[in-house]
Amino acid sequence: MRQSGKSTDRSSGAFEKRHYIGPAFVAAVAYLDPGNFATNMTAGAQYGFLLLWVIVAANLMAVMIQTLSAKLGLVSNTSLAEVIRDELSPVMRILYWAQAELVAMATDLAEFVGAALGFNLLFGIDLKIAALLTAVASFVILGFERKGLRHFEAVIGALVLVIALAFAIQVIEVKPVLRDVAGGLIPGFSGTSSIVLAAGMLGATVMPHAIYLHSDLTKRRMGTIADKKGLLRIQKMDIWAAMLIAGAVNGAMLVIAATVFFGTSQQAETLESIFHGLGTSLGGAAPYLFGGALLISGLASSSVGTMSGDSIMRGFLKMEIPIFLRRSVTMLPAILLLLSGFDPTRALIWSQVALSFGIPFALIPLIRATSSERIMGKYKNQPLTKGISWTIVSIVIVFNVYLLGDLLF
Repeated sequence: MRQSGKSTDRSSGAFEKRHYIGPAFVAAVAYLDPGNFATNMTAGAQYGFLLLWVIVAANLMAVMIQTLSAKLGLVSNTSLAEVIRDELSPVMRILYWAQAELVAMATDLAEFVGAALGFNLLFGIDLKIAALLTAVASFVILGFERKGLRHFEAVIGALVLVIALAFAIQVIEVKPVLRDVAGGLIPGFSGTSSIVLAAGMLGATVMPHAIYLHSDLTKRRMGTIADKKGLLRIQKMDIWAAMLIAGAVNGAMLVIAATVFFGTSQQAETLESIFHGLGTSLGGAAPYLFGGALLISGLASSSVGTMSGDSIMRGFLKMEIPIFLRRSVTMLPAILLLLSGFDPTRALIWSQVALSFGIPFALIPLIRATSSERIMGKYKNQPLTKGISWTIVSIVIVFNVYLLGDLLF
């Protein structure tokens, strides 16, 4: 098995915290993928600041979910996929792996398409050529994983900060009215279509492959260290920092779209129309900041998606294939789709359908595992944590069923 990171067995808390910061930033990329761009910008353009509270709520849910995932890997020294595998028969194990793999691949398809679209918007490159450039760039990013997890985490963390900077500059440029922004923090809807869009925003935030990956990353990096209590504190810091940045970026997307497009005649139904609309309304660097952030988001999240598929296969089947071979296989559907001329925005929408199917299969076992004394010992979920966790799962599943119903029927 490939060893991508080094962990040292230490029995005390006498280790440098900075060495254990990073896994949450890799998981956080899933919360900043092109699907988030599409849903958040559309929400702002159509409903102004109305659904800003959905982003805040979804981000708080993500903190809880990723905390449970990290805790599982740290305490039990097993990934979520491994925990599920041990409870299934051989046939069910393969079926469970297949659905998790398909969901990860569908998500990766949308992320790859988003990166190619970024190349297209920024440089005017034909989508077919952009697809090939995306393939090359994603191989380069994955190359850092071969140097060790810490190198890969550092690169991904840097890309997340670049995305955050791009949107921070845009927010400063559009000068939103703070009173209007504050009004969006009050929960509310405006008709059925806003509920559907809110479901899409939630679906673009809670990512099954990030749940599988986070537990695997913390297991590989820290599972053998004896000071579990100290590491749990550090991981909470890691998660809050990463999710705060991700939540701020998602909120910025909606704020920018609400300020620029809401109440105007400008079209903002696709990523392409948003890019051109920013150029028309703001000019200057605004559209290029958006396009650059989209490109970086697609490349980073696609690379993380490939790692997720690797951890899923390793966990369920105890098998592993070279990471570059996996990248070649998983990018093939996206390349074929782009070469065929299929609408990129529709690809993003249908990836959300596949994603919605996979959410319960990751969330429910995660809560059951982290609530088990056999698996977690004294670190098992307490009643309050269990209550909050099951409430989150119920909300996520209900919203995603609602979204599936709207998209399919």
